Amino acid sequence: MTAALFIMLFSFRYFYRSAYPVKYQSSVELASSVNAVPVSLIYAVIRTESGFNPSAVSGAEATGLMQIRKDTFDWVQYRLGEEPAPFEILFDGETNIRYGVALLSILINEFGSVENAVCAYHAGWGSVKSWLNNPDYSPDGFNIENIPFGDTRQYLQKVMQTKKIYETLYPE
Repeated sequence: MTAALFIMLFSFRYFYRSAYPVKYQSSVELASSVNAVPVSLIYAVIRTESGFNPSAVSGAEATGLMQIRKDTFDWVQYRLGEEPAPFEILFDGETNIRYGVALLSILINEFGSVENAVCAYHAGWGSVKSWLNNPDYSPDGFNIENIPFGDTRQYLQKVMQTKKIYETLYPE
């Protein structure tokens, strides 16, 4: 390998690792282990949702790294059998990761695939439930083939593409 090729490959990898960081690594790895959710998926959702900004607040009032809304936070706490906690704790990165990954785990278990879970993460549990019951969207009742919301379709594509990039840059 020539020195120029080596430098080019190193620069390319450095650029991509800067664009696709692994911040909050210990929290992500712990949440991944506890919830059986791939690390690459967690990073893909964080990067897509907030760009790793723990103070992010969306127009829909979703908060923190994984952009969790208050009603979703309350639902996850209920599903985990926890007492209600103040919504503001989601501005803490580790706490936001804990609940966001718990949500992903619940959705993966409920809907049977990462793709369905990512759709539910974006469009909501009820939307995905109805899509799976509609043969126009899910001919087999298990996989969503036609996502009726364009923004959810784009979100799924972006998260899955970002997940693949993380798997390539940081093989486990």
